[in-house]
Amino acid sequence: MIISAQCRAARALLNWSRKDLADAAKVAERTIVDFERGAREPYERTLRDIREALEGAGVVFIAQNGDGPGVRLKKG
Repeated sequence: MIISAQCRAARALLNWSRKDLADAAKVAERTIVDFERGAREPYERTLRDIREALEGAGVVFIAQNGDGPGVRLKKG
């Protein structure tokens, strides 16, 4: 599972627009917009597609570890 802040941060690391992510995840751009602003929670399948698209581009998701969840780029 990912949270909206991780999605926004991941896009920023990749310098991707919402449209870029929507295209890569094969979801509607409106889904990305609504998720990132907290208007609605996408289906689990959709969140998986978003996460897989971002991971495929080099994003690593960091789980809750006491300081909160986060993201970083893969090394090398």
